[in-house]
Amino acid sequence: MEMLPLIIVRGLLIGILVSAPMGPIGMLCIQRTLSKGRWPAFFTGLGAALSDVIYSLLTGFSLSFITDFITAHQIALQISGSVVFIAYALYLYRVSPTRTIAAPNIPANTYWKDFVTGFLLTFSNPLIVFFIITLFARFNFLVPEFMAYHYVVGYASIAVGAVVWWFFVTTAVSRVRSRFNTRSLILINRVLAIILILIAVYGIVTGVNDYLGHPLNFSISIL
Repeated sequence: MEMLPLIIVRGLLIGILVSAPMGPIGMLCIQRTLSKGRWPAFFTGLGAALSDVIYSLLTGFSLSFITDFITAHQIALQISGSVVFIAYALYLYRVSPTRTIAAPNIPANTYWKDFVTGFLLTFSNPLIVFFIITLFARFNFLVPEFMAYHYVVGYASIAVGAVVWWFFVTTAVSRVRSRFNTRSLILINRVLAIILILIAVYGIVTGVNDYLGHPLNFSISIL
């Protein structure tokens, strides 16, 4: 039971980080918030969150060999995953999010249709699995000593983290919709990029120290 708080925190972080990059689904949610209101955009985000959870489950269970591989190569994966974080963060920092999706021409519809379009847009990008694998390795999310209830709590935390992210995005955009512009999207990407770089640097430092056999006693142990 003492592992549950740590699993919850890591699951929340994974859910947020999987959802956070301002790609096509992020642009669609923001555009729907500006044009149709907060709740249609939120249900679009819920559809994306469901897709992320499904891919997380496929990563954790359908690809069960990943557990043994991560356990055997934990330090190497932590360092290489951190390098991937840095590369992805640099891409986020430089890319213009408005290039990834054209302005939508979507009539008013039900929340269910918003949910389905969000799900399909996100599910159509299976490459997200590689990002999820990187996150699982970085946060040591799959370990042999986990019991069934650990995984239930962990995946539920991923779902909650994704939902919290879309609730935050749609609420924030709704409150500043009169002042929201392209520069705001770029700022979100750059703030996220900086956060990823900080996490990556921490991962590289701790990974190198573990490899050398002289781990440092950092005060932040959840990462």
